[in-house]
Amino acid sequence: NCSMVLKTLHFITRPLSDEEGNFSLAYIITIHKELEMFVKLLRAIYMPQNIYCIHVDEKSPKDYRAAVQNIVNCFENIFISSKRENVVYAGFSRLQADINCMRDLVNSKIQWNYVINLCGQDYPIKTNKDIIQYIKSKWNGKNMTPGVVQPLHMKHRTQVSYREYVHSGMSYVYPTKNTKAKPPYNLTIYFGSAYYILTKEFVEFTLTDERAKDLLEWSRDTYSPDEHYWVTLNRLNG
Repeated sequence: NCSMVLKTLHFITRPLSDEEGNFSLAYIITIHKELEMFVKLLRAIYMPQNIYCIHVDEKSPKDYRAAVQNIVNCFENIFISSKRENVVYAGFSRLQADINCMRDLVNSKIQWNYVINLCGQDYPIKTNKDIIQYIKSKWNGKNMTPGVVQPLHMKHRTQVSYREYVHSGMSYVYPTKNTKAKPPYNLTIYFGSAYYILTKEFVEFTLTDERAKDLLEWSRDTYSPDEHYWVTLNRLNG
């Protein structure tokens, strides 16, 4: 019952200021468990002028997926990603889940300025207005994906080939004995956080640029590629 969902959970139903109404954020939320925590997170970050892509892990229980779908159906600006992944921690599938949502977001009719990615165990300590004002004050037109040149103790992540293992409820990433080729275009690999705030223009660039596509393909068998992919692309000249 959607009217009950909105009323009992006290979802915000109108922009709280003109500034917020004129600056839409997109959110990518990857979830696989703890429905109540997800609902609390969604309620805390929900604004009617924003847009939300929810990636529900392919291996999540059917009743969990159905419950998320029931909630999403109550909102025009929330949707489940059109392509779902069997997400393995530190695997390529975690990066692919974000990219699946990005493709859906750029094709959405709802216009947005920045995208923020979260997981189901995150929770905000700032209001929507605080986040927008922080973006505008220091990062207007820029991406927030900080990082450093790949440290020596991280070299193993991209020097050998890794594989994802998914079987009987167990999933993990393991190294093989195969040595990887150098990065495409002789790119310098940077390392940072898997979490980011990115401009829409940068997202469109990552989905269409040949360097971005080739780096993505090269990263397919690396360890935790979401910790080097965005920050490396952000360091490209121009």
